Amino acid sequence: MQVYKNFIGGEFVESKGSKRILNTNPADTRDILGEVILSTKEEAAAAVDAASNAFKSWKRMPAPKRGAIVAKAAQLIGERRQEIARTLTREEGKLLSEALGEIQRAINISEFCAAHGRRLNGEVIPLELADNVGYTMKEPVGVAALITPWNFPAAIPIWKMAPALVAGNTVVFKPASLTPATAELLMQCFVDAGLPAGVLNMIIGSGGEVGNTFVDHPDVRLVSFTGSTDIGLGIYKRAASRGIRAQCEMGGKNPVIICDDADLDLAVAGVYSGAFGSSGQRCTATSRVVIQHGVADAFLERLLAKVHTMKIGNPLDADTDMGPSVDASQLKTVMDYIEIGKNQGAELLVGGDKPTSAETAHGFFVNPTIFDKVRTDMRIHNEEIFGPVLSIVRVESFDEALDAANSCEFGLTSSVYTRDLSRAFRYIHEIETGITHVNSPTLGGEAQMPFGGLKNTGVGPREQGTEVFDFYTETKAVYIDYTGSKREGKLY
Repeated sequence: MQVYKNFIGGEFVESKGSKRILNTNPADTRDILGEVILSTKEEAAAAVDAASNAFKSWKRMPAPKRGAIVAKAAQLIGERRQEIARTLTREEGKLLSEALGEIQRAINISEFCAAHGRRLNGEVIPLELADNVGYTMKEPVGVAALITPWNFPAAIPIWKMAPALVAGNTVVFKPASLTPATAELLMQCFVDAGLPAGVLNMIIGSGGEVGNTFVDHPDVRLVSFTGSTDIGLGIYKRAASRGIRAQCEMGGKNPVIICDDADLDLAVAGVYSGAFGSSGQRCTATSRVVIQHGVADAFLERLLAKVHTMKIGNPLDADTDMGPSVDASQLKTVMDYIEIGKNQGAELLVGGDKPTSAETAHGFFVNPTIFDKVRTDMRIHNEEIFGPVLSIVRVESFDEALDAANSCEFGLTSSVYTRDLSRAFRYIHEIETGITHVNSPTLGGEAQMPFGGLKNTGVGPREQGTEVFDFYTETKAVYIDYTGSKREGKLY
């Protein structure tokens, strides 16, 4: 059985930890990919030491050359995409087509960041003094701790690693323990791209042991986390207590507003993919539909027709429409929320149970679920479920729709379906989300656009786009006096 290894100081090394867990295929628990040894605090500290020791030389490497290494890693990820995607599907459960899409996004982000190695520009600023030049320059911060979740085990690590490395920081990386094989394959791409020893290090383990060691280590100067709100806010507090930078992307409860003038076929297609793609296990998944009464029944009739034809099963099969939840714990969470929805009076239209086919008998599957007549005070309206559960909220007016969409502590992404340009722009300005879409799903994003949310979805600077480099760099102001002699009188 394969035992997944840490990567410290340029070498893959087996952990000396005593706790072990199996890496299991969530679509078929009889399929064991390997074994994970949960690493110790000492191993996490050793990774930080390696990154700290490598920082000075990596910082001195010109940014275009750092970018070239990241670009080479992107090329290798592309060449190995089939192997990485199949591994990702086996250990995480999303469809192979979705895994391939995730790999492509990782490549796009790597290429965008690699090119930015030639654009880490400062600016020349006019000064009041004669014969004096002022300009700014960008410098790396230091050791960056990157803590990533299981639901996008390729794209999210890359959209943290690539800018951190190009900017000149060294990295300690904690992948999710549920997806170690994907993380190991990504690491190998960077190794084969020629990344110097110690610049990128990986420790597989728990948040309590590894994550906290990273955040508390005196040599770590910035932390980037993606995961639950409770853990993210805890990390942000720990980082603040040390006076270091933190960037935390957390929960989502993303609404789609469907107006009475919407193209219903377009809206159905967007909600279907947003709610049930990746088994609802995306921070950008559509979890709420806020719809005007006049079109609600027609919309639901079309959506239910699509849901009734879905094939639930092996995510490696091309004809499968939805795979499993990632593990038994996540499946239990989904089933518990379904019971909460029933008990609080929501009307169950479809799903709410587990499929009974032979193909799904050994996996963590749940049928796509839709609740109608959901109120904004219900838990299924306000709390992140992270599963294929969709809540329908019926409203009379567009004003009521905006109020319902905003009546949630989260604010990652959202969407509106309307043919009315004035409604669309009013929605853009009044919706309380960091990302918004008009006549398209809540999903998606491009490498050159910033990613992040409002309210309890995120704290700290945005990820992706050019803005991410503000997080991974320091700005230094430089004054050069070229008079060559002492100035008379007041200098300022």
